[in-house]
Amino acid sequence: MTSETPAPSGALPPTLLGLSTFLLARIGRTARGRLTEQLAERGLRLWDMAVLAALADFGPQAQRDLVRRLGIDPSDLGKVVEQLGAAGYVERSRDAQDRRRVSVSVTADGRALLAALEARARAVQDEVLAPLDAGERRVLQELLSRVERGIGERRGSV
Repeated sequence: MTSETPAPSGALPPTLLGLSTFLLARIGRTARGRLTEQLAERGLRLWDMAVLAALADFGPQAQRDLVRRLGIDPSDLGKVVEQLGAAGYVERSRDAQDRRRVSVSVTADGRALLAALEARARAVQDEVLAPLDAGERRVLQELLSRVERGIGERRGSV
């Protein structure tokens, strides 16, 4: 019979701590929760920020293209666009060639809101990544970007 030192209460099993996927999920859950709290203070959700970012980064888009780009359910996207439009952050217009197609664009107020949200998101990021120095953060960002690209490539080939 092996005698082991009891682990402190609340200690995570080393088996789990040895799994990068477990650590990513745990850290991601913490970061998402903190960012969600920041957005909720303004009555917003992560999808609101995602739509604003997509429109600011890629320009006006059809709603169906936003659905594909962001991987959001069409009815959920409709609600997000409706809410952002009512607040004056996005504008919707019908395509002149295809009246069924609705194009969405970000307004100046939407860009200002996105800048404020990005500042809050970066503050959360700084809090979560506080144990890392600037160089380590750059390396982490590059590694995570490579993993994301790899996942995207595999997703595209399926």
